[in-house]
Amino acid sequence: MALTLQDIEQIFLERGHRSYHGESVSHLRHALQTAALAERNGASPHLITACLLHDLGHLIADRPGTPTLRGIDDKHQYFVLPFLRGLFSPAVLDPIRLHVEAKRYLCYVEPQYEASLSEDSKRSLALQGGSFDAGQAVDFASMPGAPDAIRLRRWDDMAKVPGLATPSLDHFLEIAESVSGRVKLAAVW
Repeated sequence: MALTLQDIEQIFLERGHRSYHGESVSHLRHALQTAALAERNGASPHLITACLLHDLGHLIADRPGTPTLRGIDDKHQYFVLPFLRGLFSPAVLDPIRLHVEAKRYLCYVEPQYEASLSEDSKRSLALQGGSFDAGQAVDFASMPGAPDAIRLRRWDDMAKVPGLATPSLDHFLEIAESVSGRVKLAAVW
């Protein structure tokens, strides 16, 4: 079932106040901080929207607590896609789909990257397959959307600051609206 922008807003309003798994910010604050970092760094409206929605799958899945502490990878990056496909193009969906793989890629190409991750990100990394090997890294780097997924990933890692001021959810939903619409997909994931 494809979501509308109103549905997305409702999900953030109803569930976004929950603590972001193992972090010191809520899901909504994390989403807003990630989108704000993208906007401040001159990202396209498509990438800003991907940054806002990259972890929406956690809220849709609605698993209590911190799944990684129970050894669960909720595969949120894939879970959310059917809900967003009718609303957004691959320019939004690809970075969302690939942001977990971008973490695995960065662990391979930047050995110090893994040490910079939060404890929950380290737990989820292990559940998601750990660092890529050379072949996986080459394959990932050649995928459409990989460069934007890497940018999203870096902002995702920085978007866990308690009390950081950001533009409002309405501000980012207006940006999302500017890139939304019924889209025809060339490929099925």
